[in-house]
Amino acid sequence: MTESSPGIAAALSELSSPMVPDCPRVGVVLAAGHGKRIRSANSKMLHEIWGRPTVLRVASAVQRGLDSDNQVIVVGIKAEEVARISGARTGRSFAFQENLASGRAAGTGDAVRVALEAFQPSPHDRDIYVFPGDMGLLTDNVVKQFRRSFESTAGDMMMLTGTYSGSPETNYYGRIVRVPALDADGNSSGAAEGTVIEIKEHKDILGLAGDKPYTVGQNGRTYSFTRAELLELTEINTGVFAFKESVLRRYIPELDTANVQGEYMLTDLVRIFNSHGRTVCAVRAASEEEILAFNVKSVWHQMQHTARRWAYERLMDTITIADEEDFFLAEEVIEHILELDQRCGPLDIVIGKGVYLDSGVQLNRRVHISDRCHLTGEIILGEGVFLGPGVQLSTYPSQVMRIGDGVEILSRNILKGNLWLGAGTRIESGVLMTGSDTFPMRVGERVIVKGTTYLYGCRIDDDVLIEHSIVQCKRIEQVRRRDGSIQPIRYVLPPPEGLDSLTPVPRCNARRHR
Repeated sequence: MTESSPGIAAALSELSSPMVPDCPRVGVVLAAGHGKRIRSANSKMLHEIWGRPTVLRVASAVQRGLDSDNQVIVVGIKAEEVARISGARTGRSFAFQENLASGRAAGTGDAVRVALEAFQPSPHDRDIYVFPGDMGLLTDNVVKQFRRSFESTAGDMMMLTGTYSGSPETNYYGRIVRVPALDADGNSSGAAEGTVIEIKEHKDILGLAGDKPYTVGQNGRTYSFTRAELLELTEINTGVFAFKESVLRRYIPELDTANVQGEYMLTDLVRIFNSHGRTVCAVRAASEEEILAFNVKSVWHQMQHTARRWAYERLMDTITIADEEDFFLAEEVIEHILELDQRCGPLDIVIGKGVYLDSGVQLNRRVHISDRCHLTGEIILGEGVFLGPGVQLSTYPSQVMRIGDGVEILSRNILKGNLWLGAGTRIESGVLMTGSDTFPMRVGERVIVKGTTYLYGCRIDDDVLIEHSIVQCKRIEQVRRRDGSIQPIRYVLPPPEGLDSLTPVPRCNARRHR
């Protein structure tokens, strides 16, 4: 890191923590690129998949799947923003790919070199795992399976490959080139057949002469491919790799920029490792969806649809979701629902069309959330709560909203902040209620609030009716009349201000047009 970036250096140092000692695995997340093809002022790494930035989704899956807190996130374009949103945690450090940020020759190989410089070599030969930060559907199960595959072999390098099911014309991924059945002289390849020769980038294939065979040597033999054969290969590079640390550190300096991209490409390590007699392995991913990465908006939207479908499939036999194409329940909410179902049995929860439930929302049995409700922050709903269409509930950080059993909040009401509603309370249409840390809102049981009413920071006794009133920071007591009924609160309005600014508008005497 140079003197031209002291602010970035300080920010990354503040967010970074030392690696956990004696852990045999380190995850590297490549999150330095901006993503020009995504056509957005925001970093591609901060584009959200199902409510979470893609870089954070990848980092979390890597941490869980590797069962290791040790992780380096490589940042470059908008480095500080990406790092701060990723967040500090034990074992996580941030490395700055300055070549990318300054426009000099960079690439995935340079990014991994930068990551290796962020931590010291270990006397124990650790395993280094590399993942693209835009692989936003990556799951910890995929990471775990890849880890087990690498640990079960004696390989120095392993790559996770995928299968491209589209036409060759739309396949922009690097191709996995394997040893064919016959070498260039027509002799059988024998036991070498199927081993990985190299990864050939799509742009490099397009740069080949169409009338000349492409030849490549391995283990003293030569293999030949036509340009068309390379383009028609369906096994593709996902950008996920595993290495033995000592071997990776030894050979990564051999990367060069002799390719169409003019970059240090991590994929070239396949060729370099093979040239030194190192063992290179590959394993195919079971699912195309979980290894999908995005460079353009259309693929990003496709991933959003996939994440929504996964969420619906997890819940479709547990709760009722009115529209499987139009809802958002954060992953934490989904986990809470599934745990609640295991603990409490049938839930009878209903989620309307267009409902949005943020990560801090906790549901309960017989909760009915109508169309277009929006709940953000830490909100705890009791049993049998009913929210009408368009209700908005929200809290600021460190605040909690508690909605008691059997509460009804009818259409388009807005409740915000540090606010508790007692059991059986009914909030009818046209109500705005707010509680702050200084003046929390506390509402008793069986309270009815209706009409055009605004309440802020009040404490309200049980069984009170409030209608067409504006009340701030008051204790609203239950007062019984002689007949035993409870006195309602109606038309409590503050005195008007600014009356001297109001003057009559002169009458217009212009003729009426026929």
